[in-house]
Amino acid sequence: MRVNRLRTLWQHGDAALCAWLSIPSNFSAELMAHAGFDCLTIDMQHGLIDYQVAVTMLQAISTTDAVPLARVAWNDPGTIMKLLDAGCYGIICPMINHAAEAAAFAAACRYPPFGMRSYGPKRAMLYAGNDYPEYANETILAIAMIETAEGLANVDEIAALPGIDALYIGPADLSLSLGRQQRIDQTDPVMVEALETVLAAARRHGKVAGLHTGSPEYALAMIEKGFRFVTVATDASFLENEARRVVAVARHANPSSARGPY
Repeated sequence: MRVNRLRTLWQHGDAALCAWLSIPSNFSAELMAHAGFDCLTIDMQHGLIDYQVAVTMLQAISTTDAVPLARVAWNDPGTIMKLLDAGCYGIICPMINHAAEAAAFAAACRYPPFGMRSYGPKRAMLYAGNDYPEYANETILAIAMIETAEGLANVDEIAALPGIDALYIGPADLSLSLGRQQRIDQTDPVMVEALETVLAAARRHGKVAGLHTGSPEYALAMIEKGFRFVTVATDASFLENEARRVVAVARHANPSSARGPY
């Protein structure tokens, strides 16, 4: 079975650099895949991507060593299983608030006896190899998003679950849930403490902590803190920021960067 390079990086204590895909295009996915990121996440929650387009994007990513992930719209077993069957090597699930939700999510990612995933890895075997069914449980990643006050309060019990491989902070939603200003690259002391709480819980239970960021500078600072899974930006933000920069230079103006999270 094809190795999940994220697991290899994490086993060596290294950080993985990820980018988010929200543009429904196999060509833009292919361009991003060839840029050198360790992994790419197809955003099916806030992006504009449906399942069929996601499959073509997975095919484009497969031309490189980038690990294909997807963020689902919700903790829905059917969608999770279908994306795994399509060849995703990890699922990021939003709004995980307590251990029961985390357990249900983890179960959807794994075949019995460790979960409830239904058998039928149609494209996954083409991507990963014919021995996919034998090694899928130990290869696929279940990544729980911590992005609410409730999830933060229960982060220790979520991190303790054997089927959860990583905790991933959604800073925009977490900011709102904690009554703070919605931002990505947070310096608010309340949010800094929240990030450190998630990181500490991950460390206690031998899990990886991840974070959505909006700039390479902030991403590097978070890696220094111990986060080993950072998303630095999105395909849409790259396109918008560079387009604004070029127009501003051509018109002798100062570009204003796009700062949206997705």
